[in-house]
Amino acid sequence: MKNESGEASVEEENQKQPKEAGKFIKMKKFTFIMGIFLVIFLTAGITTIALTFGDEKVESLAPDKHAEFEKLYSTYDKIKDDYYEEVDEEKLVDGAINGMIKSLDDPYSAYMDKKEASSFHESISSSFEGIGAEIQEQDGQIMVVSPIKGSPAEKAGVKPNDIILSVDGKSVEGLSSSEAVLKIRGEKGTKVNLSISRAGESEPIKLTIKRDTIPIETVYAEMLDDGVAKIQVTSFSEHTVQELKTALEEMSKKDMKGLVLDLRGNPGGLLDQAIEMASLFIPNGKVVLQVEDRSGKKDVYKSENDGELKIPVVVLIDDGSASASEIVAAAVSESADIPLIGVKSFGKGTVQTAQDFKDGSNFKYTAAKWLTPEGNWIHKKGIKPDINVKLPDYASLPYISPDKELKASDSSSEVKAAEEMLKEAGHDPGKIDGFFDEATKNAVTAFQREQKIKETGTIKDDTTVKLMQVIREKILKNDTQVKKAVEVLKKEINK
Repeated sequence: MKNESGEASVEEENQKQPKEAGKFIKMKKFTFIMGIFLVIFLTAGITTIALTFGDEKVESLAPDKHAEFEKLYSTYDKIKDDYYEEVDEEKLVDGAINGMIKSLDDPYSAYMDKKEASSFHESISSSFEGIGAEIQEQDGQIMVVSPIKGSPAEKAGVKPNDIILSVDGKSVEGLSSSEAVLKIRGEKGTKVNLSISRAGESEPIKLTIKRDTIPIETVYAEMLDDGVAKIQVTSFSEHTVQELKTALEEMSKKDMKGLVLDLRGNPGGLLDQAIEMASLFIPNGKVVLQVEDRSGKKDVYKSENDGELKIPVVVLIDDGSASASEIVAAAVSESADIPLIGVKSFGKGTVQTAQDFKDGSNFKYTAAKWLTPEGNWIHKKGIKPDINVKLPDYASLPYISPDKELKASDSSSEVKAAEEMLKEAGHDPGKIDGFFDEATKNAVTAFQREQKIKETGTIKDDTTVKLMQVIREKILKNDTQVKKAVEVLKKEINK
């Protein structure tokens, strides 16, 4: 471009000054040639400087896109270069991301390395090996949201809101839920030792739980008396709604006249499954839930019901019903007038999404909060049932480890729990005070005789397992919440 514009200027000046054209042209050629040499010289100089001082000098001319990360980069470089031992660079990066997410002070946001991310994906799409308990980090502690139905954790007596203090003798305080899951999970047949703190118990509860395969089968159906079906949904995974539809078809073939939808102990799961499930019970076009982002923008989800269920329904909830199960409970209550029975739910009113990285790790974070059809936010409040019904007190008795022997003259919280179990099993242990006296021994011997177990007068192994099994069967037989649900349904059926 400089060449062309220079020649144009020469022609214009030649027309103006023909007498001195020769001289003028010579001067311009000299200036032009010198200019070319100067450009070449400067270009070579800049190239030499760039090559000599490297990329950092060239890049420094561009604006820093994330100037706020200067401290982070500086710290990373310093540790990598000067720390007294060799460091794992990947571990440093993972720690930085983990710290960033932990600073949100949100128990539902977490960074997961490759192993943790794999475990996370397994929990919603297939089976896994472990004890079967949904947990979350809360205030630096690992809390049980709910054990999975039929899992080793449930059979061992793990309860919602239990605080896990240690795993195999090592404290889990300060760990993320993903980190704690990796410590608790393990191969089928292996054992894990948990120390648990429970409200109302003065001493930690020691549990030894044998790991097993935990299938992600989420729907269990059975026909009760008088045409009332009970369908329990234990979590919301990829195929839960299809499982429920199949169960409804099976119960309809058995002349189902009313339905108890049991969401007790359901810790939640996939949002789309909750919306689709709620839609089965809500008239077409009515609101299922609202999802609100941080700007206040709301996305409203409505039922797309293509065949409203024509039978009366009640829903059971308890303190282990959380997240997606609360979405369903709130939706059917407010948009379909279906009564809720049980006790107040857990209270999780936020929605999480996950971001995968190329290396297989990921992080999940809270992206929004969900509101009930009427715009209520139940976070940390829970949902109150229309009819409040508690289970019998013996349903809350703590677990007793079969590995621990309880014998004459022992005094502990485990002895007290055993005394209460013996009483509920029909054998009088005398005063229930936590002291293993002669009356307690006689009650144990009588129980062993009845169950055809070796009469040792002590509680251990088979005696412990059988004692807890008897109590479990009694809880199932005398499920006050189910009984109330059936009572309510029968009134509707007979109208």
